[in-house]
Amino acid sequence: MLPISLFAAVLPLLGYVLAQEEGQISGPTSSPQAAGYSCDTSKCKLPDCNCASTDPPGGLSPSDTPMFVVFTADDAIQTYTLDAVNQFLAHRKNPNGCQPKMTYYTSLNYTNYTLVTDWYVAGNEIADHTMTHVGTPPEDEVSGNLVALNQLAGIPLKEIMGFRAPYLNYSVDTLKMLAKMGFTYDSSATASVPVTDDGTDAFWPYTLDYGMANDCLAVDGLCKGEPKLPGFWEIPMYGLFDTRGVDGPHLMDPWLDTADGQNAVNDTATLQYLKSTFTAHYNGKRQPLGLYTHPIHVSRTVPGTTVTNSTINMINQFLDWAQEQPNTWIVSSQQLLAWVRNPVPVSQLDSFAPLKCSTPSVDSSLKICNGMPQNEAGLQAHCAFSDFPFYTCYGCPQEPPTPANPAPAQATESGQARFRLPANCSTPFWDPIKGECICTSDTCAFTDQSRPIGPNGANLTGDQVSSGADSAATQSSNPFVPFNGAAPALPAGAWTAIVVGVVGAFVGAVGAVTRV
Repeated sequence: MLPISLFAAVLPLLGYVLAQEEGQISGPTSSPQAAGYSCDTSKCKLPDCNCASTDPPGGLSPSDTPMFVVFTADDAIQTYTLDAVNQFLAHRKNPNGCQPKMTYYTSLNYTNYTLVTDWYVAGNEIADHTMTHVGTPPEDEVSGNLVALNQLAGIPLKEIMGFRAPYLNYSVDTLKMLAKMGFTYDSSATASVPVTDDGTDAFWPYTLDYGMANDCLAVDGLCKGEPKLPGFWEIPMYGLFDTRGVDGPHLMDPWLDTADGQNAVNDTATLQYLKSTFTAHYNGKRQPLGLYTHPIHVSRTVPGTTVTNSTINMINQFLDWAQEQPNTWIVSSQQLLAWVRNPVPVSQLDSFAPLKCSTPSVDSSLKICNGMPQNEAGLQAHCAFSDFPFYTCYGCPQEPPTPANPAPAQATESGQARFRLPANCSTPFWDPIKGECICTSDTCAFTDQSRPIGPNGANLTGDQVSSGADSAATQSSNPFVPFNGAAPALPAGAWTAIVVGVVGAFVGAVGAVTRV
């Protein structure tokens, strides 16, 4: 058996390697000349077409436009990754009293499927990040992820709307494949020029009716009208910029980067450019800002963690400060896109359904494996595979899902097969053991928990503190507990399996670095 000390030693190295390889930019990835972009605004109309533009959609003025902070996470979903996200979001409220939602671009290696179900039922977006974390992926990596998320986590296929390419490596063919497969959007392209610079590529989300306008210098065959994919959206990933401006860009996990030409990571400098980039967007045309994370880098509960309290507090301090700015919302990619397609001024956000929050109305005493821990406790099936065990409400497969076989037949040695989610029932209302929907389309209900928005968009329910330079950051005191239930713990020996997988990933990542 591999000792846990080996995992503790390897994980920081793996994190370092991945930090160097995934989600980093070193300068502009596009220019107006390279883009050659032209869009007919008389023909391209919302909700299904939007030109690439720095102006808010729908003709709104910036002062009538919400400021959106898009929070995303990439890779496997595990207790330690949800703990990491939760420490930034669980104690917060948006202006309407709703806990912020986020998007998890999910890959399946080391993912615990029952937590995917829980995270989705709690209102968050689950999106595609390939099965085995492959850049410029073949179709089976993407379609297999869809199938496995549907079959083993109960995520409705129609709700898996978005995609992000691992390592942000994609091609024109990737975008064409996504559109053909029915995805609504991609979020792999970079907005790499500050909003204050001429020629900025910080566009609001747009459709590819007239081709791409981002990454024109980075991806072969992109831009100048290509690829034309009517109705397919690109949600750019918005860069952050330190005091060097366009020469000091940051993108994913910016707290891992050095800033301002320094030789060491400095949380104070990171906080400064997070605030300055936000301010440039907020005082300009209100293009969204993104916090794009790999949660393992900020997890305090994964063995071998190297994250410091200073970094966690800095991120929370930034979010505290951002939420003090009027009309600021922390949202998922799906929520952002819903607003872009149907933009309403801040004065009408009270009635904007995609920003509301609701809880499925399910009797807490009912025993049903549905993504609500108070209902499903003890009902999840434990799939004890040697490489990585997981839990699921939907029955263990005979073998782990792969791109070649994303939906293996169920193993039924220990009992009858469970029933997969049908298209005509929502996840929290489906009983996969009995194979029945506990309500009908007329009786399935959700309880709206939103409240009226405060004056001038003020967040009256958030745990906000003074924005002074010496203010203490707020933080969540509890790990991830969706709907006040407890997530299942991994059985003994699971961490050994993780060690094996992480060591393999480390070796592969080192190999990738040597080829660069």
